[in-house]
Amino acid sequence: MKTPLNFKVDKEKCIKCGLCAKDCLVKAIQIDEEGYPYSNATNCLGCQHCLAICPNGAISSFDRNPDNSAPNRHSVNSDDFMNLIENRRSCRQYKHENIDKEKMQKLKNMLNWVPTGCNFKDLHFSFIEDIDVMESVKDDLYTDLQKIVKFMPFGSKLKSYKNAIMKRNNDFIFRDAPHAVIVSVNKKAPCKDIDPTIALSYFELYAQTLGLGTLWCGLGFWTIPLSKKVMKRLEIPKTHKIAYVMLFGNPAVEYKRGIQPEYYNMTTVK
Repeated sequence: MKTPLNFKVDKEKCIKCGLCAKDCLVKAIQIDEEGYPYSNATNCLGCQHCLAICPNGAISSFDRNPDNSAPNRHSVNSDDFMNLIENRRSCRQYKHENIDKEKMQKLKNMLNWVPTGCNFKDLHFSFIEDIDVMESVKDDLYTDLQKIVKFMPFGSKLKSYKNAIMKRNNDFIFRDAPHAVIVSVNKKAPCKDIDPTIALSYFELYAQTLGLGTLWCGLGFWTIPLSKKVMKRLEIPKTHKIAYVMLFGNPAVEYKRGIQPEYYNMTTVK
């Protein structure tokens, strides 16, 4: 159940600047005769911009205390962030070990801040946090795939996948990664096609700051829905569908420098 708006104003702190009302996309905040903001709206998106923009921390909504919010330190250096982007690589070599529990919790906590279209916020994340669980999930998946591919016609382009599944001499789907996060999205979400990608993009970059490797796992996205055993283990709500899979873990490879990419075509609209 969604938390009620419960919009409150600390009149001792409020300077009547009106920034909260001005920044409200759906005009859910009004100004009273004394100049104080108020809201009884039912169309609030729940974005909490009113809480965030108030210079004196006078606004509380959804029972959130502004004193508990992270201060905006403007501390991210643009050059350092660009260097992080330049040196992001897909990781296909991982150490056979669990990542630190503290890092795992940081990754999970960060996802609560990722944006979604219309602030719909109905993503579901299924985490494989233990390497033994990962091995068990892989066993279930490959076993089910071996049963399925026997009866599937494969063209020449997919024949190598069929052979790899039947022989199972290497983990070509998960690349021996110790962990995975599977994101699913509400089928009725207004921006269901892009919300999961945004979330995993944030996840990937934040993982880099923790010294972790990541991989967008298209083969996992393609094959996991074929296994009833694995799907049951992921505990995905019936209202949701799998949107994508990301692998992660401590990398067993270190890249000393960034690549020198071919540049995209760009135009300046006039």
